[in-house]
Amino acid sequence: MRKITAGLFISADGVVESPEQWHFKYFDAELGAAVGALLGASDTVLMGRTTYEVFAGSWPAVEAEGGDEAEMAKAIGDTRKIVVSHQELSFTWRNSEQLKGELVEGVTALKQEEGGPIGMSGSISVVRQLLAAGLLDELHLFVHPVARGKGMRLFAEGADPIELKLLSCEPFAGGTVHLVYGPAAE
Repeated sequence: MRKITAGLFISADGVVESPEQWHFKYFDAELGAAVGALLGASDTVLMGRTTYEVFAGSWPAVEAEGGDEAEMAKAIGDTRKIVVSHQELSFTWRNSEQLKGELVEGVTALKQEEGGPIGMSGSISVVRQLLAAGLLDELHLFVHPVARGKGMRLFAEGADPIELKLLSCEPFAGGTVHLVYGPAAE
């Protein structure tokens, strides 16, 4: 069975919304290497429509420019990308396809396919649903040393409890802490 890992930038007070507005101050080589390793280990990337639109709107241009991040951009472009959406989508970025039907059933079937790990970056609503369904194998939280005070949090107010088990914890010199959680029921 394929493993699904999700990585999220999160503030110290649990905010995951719009990390592009607050996380770059803390982005350093250690954090970049950890994020790169997480996505680089995957042969498939699963994402929601909004994350896809952000990625498709930036990574192809980064690849074309040929700068420092071009190699990572090419690797993401070459990777199979599965986009979760109830809307009919058309794709401009290579190796992209839509997950048709119900999320839990579709991801359960995807986990049964041949292949390597399935990675996720962002896609909060998808991460929430996969956690609730017990389909997420690892949750990588990159906790940044900032309290946002407002914004969408990873775990919604009033949501059912989800028991997690800490698998690893690594502090980075820039102040970010990389926490890896798995399901507590294992």
